[in-house]
Amino acid sequence: MGRPRAIVFDWDNTLVDTWPTIHEALVHCQKTMGVPEWTLDEAKVRVRLSLREAFPPLFGDRWEEARRVYLEHFEAIHLDRMRALPGCDTMLQQLADAGLYLAVVSNKTGDLLRREAEHLGWSAMFGRVVGAGDAAQDKPAPDPVFLALEPSGIAPGEDVWFVGDTDADMECAIASGCLPVLLHTSAAGAEFIRVPPRLSFADAGLFFDHVRGL
Repeated sequence: MGRPRAIVFDWDNTLVDTWPTIHEALVHCQKTMGVPEWTLDEAKVRVRLSLREAFPPLFGDRWEEARRVYLEHFEAIHLDRMRALPGCDTMLQQLADAGLYLAVVSNKTGDLLRREAEHLGWSAMFGRVVGAGDAAQDKPAPDPVFLALEPSGIAPGEDVWFVGDTDADMECAIASGCLPVLLHTSAAGAEFIRVPPRLSFADAGLFFDHVRGL
C-alpha cells in the first residue's frame, strides 16, 4: 500500500467536534415536533445519514418542517460551538504542504459545511467541500466522492483514501472504490463487520505519521 495521491475526509467528528451542537439541535427539533427525544449516546449511534434520508422515517410527511426547525436552530449556534479535533489543523496543513489533494465529503448540509470550513480557515486546503444536497445522492452513495475528486482529475482507487469515523464512511469509501480508513475510533466495532476499514488510527497525529512514512 503506497502513499495516497488524494485524501477525502468526513467532517463531523472526524475533523471537528460537533456532537454537542448536533444533539442540541436535534433535541430542539424533536421537542418542537412532539416526538421522543434522543440522548447524546443514542444520537451518536443513530445519526449517520443526511437529513433528506434520515428525517422522513422519523417525522413522516412533516419531515421538511422538521428539517427547517433543525437547521434554523443548528445555524444559530454551530459556529460558536464548533471546535477542531486535536491535531487536525496541523495534520491538514502538513498534508496540504506535502502536495496531497484534500477534499471533504459530509452529510451535513453543503452551505453550512462550507461556512464551517471557512470559519476555521481551512477552505483553501480543500480542492472541494461536498455536503448533503450537492450531489445526486448523499453518502454512503458514491456520488459525492466523485464530485469531490472532480477538480483533481484523480480517479477513485487504492491511492485515494476516504477517512471517517462511522460505518457509513467506510461504506461510502468501498462503494466509490477508495481505501476505507477509520479515524478517531480506538477500535473497529461490530458495526464495521460488513464494511471493514483497511487502516485504523486513534488520532490525527498517528494518521499523519503513517502517511509521512510511506
